[in-house]
Amino acid sequence: MEETQNLSRQKKDLLRLLSFLKKYKGLLITAFVFLFLATGCEMYGPIIVKKFLDNYLMKRYFPKNEIVFLFTIYASLLLGKVLFSYFQLLIFQKIAFKVVQDIRMKVYEHVHSLAFSFFDKTPIGTIVSRITNDTEAIKDFYVSVLSTFVQQIVFLVGIVIAMYSLDTKLATMCLGLIFIIYFVILTYRKKSFPFFMEMRKQLSNVNAKLNEHLQGMAIIQAFNQQKRLQKEFESVNSAHYNAGVKTIRLDSLFLRPATDLIYTIGIMLVLSFFGINSFKNPVEVGTIYAFISYMERFFEPITQMMMKLSLLQQAVVSSARVFDLMDEDQLAPVKAGNEKPAITTGKIEFKNVSFAYENDHKVIHDLSFTVKPGQSVAFVGHTGSGKSTIMNLLLRFYQIKEGTVYLDGQDLSSFEEEELRKNIGLVLQDPYLFVGDIKGNIAMYNENLTIDEIKDAASLVHANEFIEKLPNGYDEEVVERGATLSSGQRQLITFARTIAAKPTILILDEATANIDSETEDYIQSALTEMRKGRTTVIIAHRLSTIQDVDCIYVLHKGKIVEQGNHQELLAKQGLYYNMYLLQNKGSLQLSES
Repeated sequence: MEETQNLSRQKKDLLRLLSFLKKYKGLLITAFVFLFLATGCEMYGPIIVKKFLDNYLMKRYFPKNEIVFLFTIYASLLLGKVLFSYFQLLIFQKIAFKVVQDIRMKVYEHVHSLAFSFFDKTPIGTIVSRITNDTEAIKDFYVSVLSTFVQQIVFLVGIVIAMYSLDTKLATMCLGLIFIIYFVILTYRKKSFPFFMEMRKQLSNVNAKLNEHLQGMAIIQAFNQQKRLQKEFESVNSAHYNAGVKTIRLDSLFLRPATDLIYTIGIMLVLSFFGINSFKNPVEVGTIYAFISYMERFFEPITQMMMKLSLLQQAVVSSARVFDLMDEDQLAPVKAGNEKPAITTGKIEFKNVSFAYENDHKVIHDLSFTVKPGQSVAFVGHTGSGKSTIMNLLLRFYQIKEGTVYLDGQDLSSFEEEELRKNIGLVLQDPYLFVGDIKGNIAMYNENLTIDEIKDAASLVHANEFIEKLPNGYDEEVVERGATLSSGQRQLITFARTIAAKPTILILDEATANIDSETEDYIQSALTEMRKGRTTVIIAHRLSTIQDVDCIYVLHKGKIVEQGNHQELLAKQGLYYNMYLLQNKGSLQLSES
């Protein structure tokens, strides 16, 4: 039952791979024309040799003009085969690379549309493996396997036709060998599918582990855990090796050895046929040569295809993994309805919102609050209280199933994605910079920004003071994640990036956590300017950074338990008061006593 399902899935995925060729019909037709011409040249060659052997050599008859004519035709066929084979191979390879490029872009674009819930549960290394390693295996299918199979099948058909033109009975007997080969191929596919699936799975595990260890290299070295993690990596690497060994054993049994055995049987069959017939009727030497030549050429494409079966199976298995990713239906929330509301004032309202990341374990419960246009509010609370969840829902990273979030009086779900992203600016606690230059990172939200606008944004947050001291200024190279810059410098650039976008709503997720005291003073003054005319939502851990906001919401276990400004909350001597004392080592209590 399982084997039948595997074969059905393989067939489905194979047909889906072939469907990507529809886009290149014109090039395919051209390639096939050259392929048929090359095959015709190849097939007619032995016929010319047969004529020479039977009509001239065996009769010792050598008319100069006719011999030269035969030689010219034979040489022309060889040259034609080379030229036509070159052009058909070139076109097939071009189509292959184009198709793989299309698949890789399609899966990459689909990944961009997936929900955060998918990335929460899927290791990044696994996704990278599918977009790179698995699509590379698919490339081998188009570049090596498909072109080889198409060429060799056409070649095989040509050989069979040529063999039938020489002897129908013997050709039919030789054709029967194809059924034996088909049985071998079918058995190989059944047996190898689980082995190749396991091998690709283990390769994903290797990539996932490697990605995790490289990103955490500083922690690994700081805690001297190199040997332990090397053992972990050795374990997953060995699992991949063991899966690979199983496929090698299968290849060693079913591919070349099986083909050679069938070929030997075929030669024995042909020689026996001519040997038995020679007792009854004379056999022409040219006919024997031609048939033996065709027999060798008959098995040449079969051998070529058998040797590509391993790559074919890898490609089919990899395509299943890529198509699973392409078909992943955990999509990011999208606009609902036909209306196209716009964000103008930045009013935010949560109304009876409850949310759980998974199962029924809710992280916020029946949450309701309103942030007026231009108002600055902060959310504080212990870890797990639901602060970041509010930010995620406001950015529509997750689908809201209970309650409603409104922007300017309109349901959050009714807004176009572009409208949300251009009007909501986000600065995270962990500043993320992309490979490129500083100028490009600041202008990430709007690539059409002028250099003056980029500099104005940097000046507002005092980032220009360190940028202009760099050797290349705003053209300074930024390596992966901005590793050559300090955490404070990276954060200043992300501030400049957000300001440059001129958002209506500003979300700050503890944006000053990684900044030194002097830089924080710059940021706080910049934040005052940034918040003017903008609705600002601050996710805060350090209470000293939010003392001047209009309203502070204190969260506990997903519920708002206190709200008010800094002084009002201190006066209540509740949860906020205790948090403030904890962060300030009881200084407030001492000053009051």
